Amino acid sequence: MRSVRMRILATLLVLAAVGVGGRQLLPAQQDDSRTITVGTTDGVTSLDPAGAYDAGSWALFSNVFQSLMTFEPGGVTPVPDAAESCGFDGSDLRTYRCELRRGLTFPSGRAMTGEDVKFSFDRVKRIKSDVGPSSLLDTLVSVSASGRDVTFRLSSPDATFPLKVATGAGAIVDREKYPAKALRTDNGVDGTGPYNLTGYTKDKQATLAPNTHYKGAISGTGRPVDLRYYGDGDALEKARKDKQVDVATRTLPPGVLAGLNASDPGQRVSEADSSEIRNLYFNTRRTSPLHDVRVRQAMAWLIDREKLAATVYEGTVDPLYSLIPTGITGHTTSFFDAYPQLSKARARALLADAGVGLPVRFTYGYATGRGSGAEEAAEIKRQLEATGLFKVTLKGYEWTDFQKRWASGKLDAYAVGWVADFPDPDTYGGPLVGTNGTMSTGYSDKAVDGLITASQQYADRGEATKDFRSLQEAVARDVPVIPLWQAKEYVVAGEEVGGGQYLSDGTGVFRLWRLTWI
Repeated sequence: MRSVRMRILATLLVLAAVGVGGRQLLPAQQDDSRTITVGTTDGVTSLDPAGAYDAGSWALFSNVFQSLMTFEPGGVTPVPDAAESCGFDGSDLRTYRCELRRGLTFPSGRAMTGEDVKFSFDRVKRIKSDVGPSSLLDTLVSVSASGRDVTFRLSSPDATFPLKVATGAGAIVDREKYPAKALRTDNGVDGTGPYNLTGYTKDKQATLAPNTHYKGAISGTGRPVDLRYYGDGDALEKARKDKQVDVATRTLPPGVLAGLNASDPGQRVSEADSSEIRNLYFNTRRTSPLHDVRVRQAMAWLIDREKLAATVYEGTVDPLYSLIPTGITGHTTSFFDAYPQLSKARARALLADAGVGLPVRFTYGYATGRGSGAEEAAEIKRQLEATGLFKVTLKGYEWTDFQKRWASGKLDAYAVGWVADFPDPDTYGGPLVGTNGTMSTGYSDKAVDGLITASQQYADRGEATKDFRSLQEAVARDVPVIPLWQAKEYVVAGEEVGGGQYLSDGTGVFRLWRLTWI
């Protein structure tokens, strides 16, 4: 699912006017109970961790649930959260043990035990929701619990397992409030995160109150937060201009982001590096018009990422030429190496060799109200159809419906953003191109699966670089996906709100507790 920011590039703090007093530069204690309103276009698929594997849902989960481990801002190594300690037992990377922190209690007042942890992981794998995170736990064979001790048994060496534990897939729920074999469908949440969910209206808002009983990795909970969801970037920008939100993030329209200026009064702007990516995925099944690899390779010779980034996104994203983005171990430029320039001639030759009728007709699906998906789809359609080699039918779907359609193989092609689950190249492997991965392209290659498994055995992640380079070369050859662009992270806050630069670093952790009045 999910974007990794490895470092903050720049933080631009803008004060509204000359003469701001020193009182305003310090946290205002009298404002502790004053709500901070945050606006976003990221929707929530489900309030149940077993039923969601998307950025909007996991952003909320990181505030209302705890996982055994978590990530500190900018960190690449997980630290204990609900756990007192965690570590591998022995050197074979097959047994992972954790000891729960003492004194954790659910909203009911019941103490968390290891059985709740076991229950939470077991139900993710048992329910195996089409749009859930079960694929992230593919190496997990079993979980056992005794008191505060929890033991995970893995099918193969997996140095990345601690990072997976730290994600939304590892969110711990109250076993007395969640069904073991089905998703919870009401608007309730029973977790032990820094916030309690006190109100929720789907696609509208989530009301969060600090959890006074929280114990974990962060030193203290933040201000009350009203998280508001908007249908598109234009609606979010209008709310920001009308001062209906104090903080706007993910995602304002490209034109707005491109026009942000350090000298603009009345706001604080944070711009950060990110490894959030967006890819064009293909249905590779035999029933798809894109089944033949030569058809997909032909498209790889035709899509102009540079123009897409410059026109649709007005330079607020960077063209991407490989599955693993820049800033992440193992990044290459495999698609640039394989398809170094636009070439209608090469594309036509591939289609002729495939023996397909021209133009090749297929349906391109995208999520409505999700950034600039519609404009992006229109530009890719224009690029492909301008060659006379393809005929593209565009169809937009509501986000949840869109997820279900790609998961069930009903779309020929579909563009999806990916916010990394954790700061490691493995998050771009199995979930995106592994057999039975979450993107459900139907693509399966034994060599690729072998490279993914082999890369997980290295505790020193730098040693996995060779495997990841080979993986990216295979993906560029087989083209189950075409990388499009790599994002930047933007947060725009009112001048009275501090902490916006810590809100999101692309790991899926949405640190609402770092926001404060100044």
